[in-house]
Amino acid sequence: LAPYWDETHFGKMGSYYINRTFFFDVHPPLGKMLIGLAGYLSGYDGTFPFQKPGDKYEQHNYIGMRAFCAFLGSCLIPFCYLTVLELSRSLPAAVITATILIFDTGFITISQYILLDPILMFFLMGAVLSMVKYNSYSDRSFTAPWWFWLCLTGVNLAGAMGVKFLLGDLSLSLATLGKHFLARALCLIVLPLVLYTALFAVHFTVLNRSGPGDGFFSSGFQSRLIGNNLHNVSVPEYVAYGSVITLKNLRMAGGYLHSHWHLYPEGVGARQQQVTAYLHKDLNNLWIIRKHNLNRDYSDPSFPVEFVKHGDIIHLEHKETSKNLHSHQHEAPLTRKHFQVTGYGINGSGDSNDFWRIEVVGRKDGKRIKVLRSQIRLIHLATTCILGSTGKTLPKWGWEQVEVTCTPYQKETPNTLWNIEDHINSRLPNISLDVLKPSFPEILLESHIVMIRGNSGLKPKENEVTSKPWHWPINYQGLRFSGVNETDYRVYLLGNPVIIFVLKLARVLLHGGGRIILGWFLHYFPFFMMGRVLYFHHYFPAMLFSIMLTGITWDVFLKFCVWFFSTSIQARKIYDYGIAVLVVLSMYSFYLFHPLSYGMTGPLASDPSSSMAGLKWLETWEF
Repeated sequence: LAPYWDETHFGKMGSYYINRTFFFDVHPPLGKMLIGLAGYLSGYDGTFPFQKPGDKYEQHNYIGMRAFCAFLGSCLIPFCYLTVLELSRSLPAAVITATILIFDTGFITISQYILLDPILMFFLMGAVLSMVKYNSYSDRSFTAPWWFWLCLTGVNLAGAMGVKFLLGDLSLSLATLGKHFLARALCLIVLPLVLYTALFAVHFTVLNRSGPGDGFFSSGFQSRLIGNNLHNVSVPEYVAYGSVITLKNLRMAGGYLHSHWHLYPEGVGARQQQVTAYLHKDLNNLWIIRKHNLNRDYSDPSFPVEFVKHGDIIHLEHKETSKNLHSHQHEAPLTRKHFQVTGYGINGSGDSNDFWRIEVVGRKDGKRIKVLRSQIRLIHLATTCILGSTGKTLPKWGWEQVEVTCTPYQKETPNTLWNIEDHINSRLPNISLDVLKPSFPEILLESHIVMIRGNSGLKPKENEVTSKPWHWPINYQGLRFSGVNETDYRVYLLGNPVIIFVLKLARVLLHGGGRIILGWFLHYFPFFMMGRVLYFHHYFPAMLFSIMLTGITWDVFLKFCVWFFSTSIQARKIYDYGIAVLVVLSMYSFYLFHPLSYGMTGPLASDPSSSMAGLKWLETWEF
């Protein structure tokens, strides 16, 4: 026996590793290192010269290197089988794929010699299988299997890149390659982002007037809208003790901290004054901010102005009722494990449960509180719970306003964040809110946050007919557009049942097959842009994807035939016969052409007396 074709290259390079002799090659080193390791472990001493094809191996132990490549080539069969099974959820499609691969003479040939191709394809298909398995755990992110398959995908990708890669025209300089990279980054990343951002710039410029969507956005955002009560107004910039303020919750469509004379009903916590969140402007939204241990008249000019700072202990007095914002360990009206928030005390005097620590998100002690821009939390001093709005609507006794609670959970969420919107203090100079308007990047970010929260927060209306995602592919349920009774003009949204059924059959091809088509495309079309010499074996990575696609396509086609002839009692046999025909044809073709893989002697196929004469179907076949 002797080395064949490129065995003279890669066998020699394996010898170099065994002998620790430096060499240069156009491909990364992993494949040659593994060949050398296989030879070393199997007893090969690295002395065979690998000068030219046909030189006899004689006593040199080359079997280990060939066996190693053959083993990796044989692993392609279970890899492709499992990949197709995972993508298509069809056992016959996976079996068809494996059968085609088992009896493909090309893969048998390329896997039994000392070449980089079986090593490359092993890592390539390992990466594909790992990625497919990783995607199957997308609903169980960060679990052990999710991490395992994600890591294995990276390992196999590194392995594939470490064996062989092609960079189009290898004569390109690094500068030219850099230009190509920058061009793609510019056109495929930067340009779409610029256009997308410009779209929102136009959006914000055109929609500059107050409307029904104001309440979904922050106070700062609203201040830029013509017609909004915050537009072009002047208020003091920093909050001082004695200021009259309103607090707006930062959750989507968050209301203003509100109270009124009505009490909580019997059986709902302590029978004290209700505190809620209210979505509209109202005098009952006004609160006076005071020091926790000092109840003085801050309008008296004899007292110096003292600004409220991050970390201060305060109490809030409701301006209309003179009750203090209060919490205690009674359960909230609607939300379990949250504490009730009430109005308590007389003329600003209450108890220690009225004290709150004010904190500005991302600030240090001593920093002032800024109107509109500062995001604050109010932490109850006695229980360490945090003032928040749950978004739940209270019953009629609460005037269907929004529940306000004190949550013991310390996680920072929009529900527990507030900003100061209105600010009245005759002793402080006013500034135009124009200087506090958010910048374009800030309103762009806020609009996306609101959109994301809006999508995740969509709930069905009462008695509204809804559907589930699994309904759609099988046409399980339609949607009434209009009309209910027989006298009504009725429009009903329903997919064409015939087309839907065909699409149901084809979705396996599009879902699983679409990724395989992409894999085939990525491993095939780049060769059209290469200036280097190319050989048939370069197609084999793409051919793996083609074989997997064949298995899925044939399975879908046969299922369609079964459906089309479903009225016939022989319909099921069409599927069985179809699979059997393909398997038998693959096996018979292998029987005819197996000499190409395992070697043959005698006349060439162009000779009529050759045993292969009838198998030369194309003139370009040279065997």
